[in-house]
Amino acid sequence: MLIYKIFRADEWSTLQADGETVGAPIDVADGYIHFSTTQTVAETAAKYFADAEGLMLLAVETEGLEQLKWEPAREDVLFPHLYRKLRMDDVVWSKPLPLQDGVHQFPDLT
Repeated sequence: MLIYKIFRADEWSTLQADGETVGAPIDVADGYIHFSTTQTVAETAAKYFADAEGLMLLAVETEGLEQLKWEPAREDVLFPHLYRKLRMDDVVWSKPLPLQDGVHQFPDLT
């Protein structure tokens, strides 16, 4: 199963340059890296990245991903949280998440 991480350009650059990251400032503050599912990623973009341009959408495979926990978050929906650094080799693919008329345009996630 794929899960998704939205990064700002500088966060994506850090991961590419360093090969690993502790995540965005909210991830550092919470002590884990926040991910979304296919069902929740658009809401995450709208809630936390409204009007943000230059975003990247990263897909990560959950199978074999150690230190991943599913925990309740918004409205008690289970969200994947990674309790270790995200490594570049965890990323299955990355795609731009352009903003058009105030709405982020997602690639096909199926």
